[in-house]
Amino acid sequence: MASVVTNEKLKNELVELDKKHFIHPTSNMKQLQEEGPAFIFTEGDGIYLKDVEGRTLIDSLSSLWNVNIGHGREELGEVAKEQMGKLAFTSAFSNWSHEPIIRLAAEVAKWTPGDLNVTFFTSGGSEANDTAFKTVRHYWKINGKPEKKKIISRKKSYHGVAMGATSATGIPEFHTFTTSIAPDFYYVDSTIESLKEMIEKEGADTIAAFISEPVQGSGGVNLPEDSYFKEIRKICDENDILIISDEVICGFGRTGTNFGMENFGIVPDIITMAKGVTSGYAPLGGMVISEKLHKEIYEKTEGNFWHGYTYSGHPTAAAVALKNLEIIENENLIENVRTMGKHMLEGFEWIKEQNKQVIDVRGIGLLGAISLERESADVEPVTPKIVAEALKRGLICRAVVYDGQDTLAFAPPFIINKEQMDEMITIVNESIQAVL
Repeated sequence: MASVVTNEKLKNELVELDKKHFIHPTSNMKQLQEEGPAFIFTEGDGIYLKDVEGRTLIDSLSSLWNVNIGHGREELGEVAKEQMGKLAFTSAFSNWSHEPIIRLAAEVAKWTPGDLNVTFFTSGGSEANDTAFKTVRHYWKINGKPEKKKIISRKKSYHGVAMGATSATGIPEFHTFTTSIAPDFYYVDSTIESLKEMIEKEGADTIAAFISEPVQGSGGVNLPEDSYFKEIRKICDENDILIISDEVICGFGRTGTNFGMENFGIVPDIITMAKGVTSGYAPLGGMVISEKLHKEIYEKTEGNFWHGYTYSGHPTAAAVALKNLEIIENENLIENVRTMGKHMLEGFEWIKEQNKQVIDVRGIGLLGAISLERESADVEPVTPKIVAEALKRGLICRAVVYDGQDTLAFAPPFIINKEQMDEMITIVNESIQAVL
């Protein structure tokens, strides 16, 4: 009884402090003031999260598509402690360096396709994409084509919330929040013809790069046509346009391959990454460029590469990343992604058979979605209600309602097993039936 009272007292204290002092990312501020935080998590173990009230929930989205090796892996804490005891932080400016970041850069090169072997490190995905946009513009400038500065992205894409990353994001809600969207960003439908028309309209000599997620994540887990990126590669090569693959969600095994674009048969000029490189145990991201771009940039740049963050190449984060990638390899987790991904998709197909309102299911590796019928964006979506019902039954999942969609998104940790996946599928089906 005393424990219950203590937990209630702690919860009430934290709720009031949260409401008074904490602005939450991508959250409803009024709702926070009226209802307090939806959850205050205290522990994580494998695919599960526990909150201050003692509730245990399946984390079927790996929190933010990122806790790939699961919660509570003490090995990463031990590595972080050891590194902090030796060298918690030092700058990488002015060509200073240290062993963890050198080892990590070399390790990332083993994971990436083609000659994508050189990394600039950041604190996360938004910074990685902003870095890529500045780098491609710098690249064309030093090659005598400063007018090539426009960035083309896809509608319903998500590339982060820094200034450039927000501007590249193809979800209108992120644009209407502010009046500071950067110029020279353009959006196309997910068709080849749409890109061709944009190039013809704007002129290839003004376009620096095309950026795309291999599979759109936050925009609804939207998979491309099998030949889409091969056609994109061909068009970009013909028009002297660089390709940036935003692998922040898809990278390091999420789609059943090292990087998502490997599923579609092309090698981009640049990869941006974050999330899965540390499984969320430390903030870290990066831009990986080809050896060709790297050589041209360092040979033609006069003076410094004038771009850098305080935490570019953070020693502790690098040590955590190295351990995380070692775990993914040693435990054959990408193989489990493929096996459990197939089982997840089979479960989604079963859900579709049980519920006539489900109009589409899709997945690649442990990245999947269930879409329900919605006549138009004006009709109230049902997936937020399904998400709320699933929470009552012990499952965290996500609703995507942008652009008239009514979609449930899933990205469970790589360590999930068949029994746990079956439980997840059962809860989703029961939640859909309870709401509909």
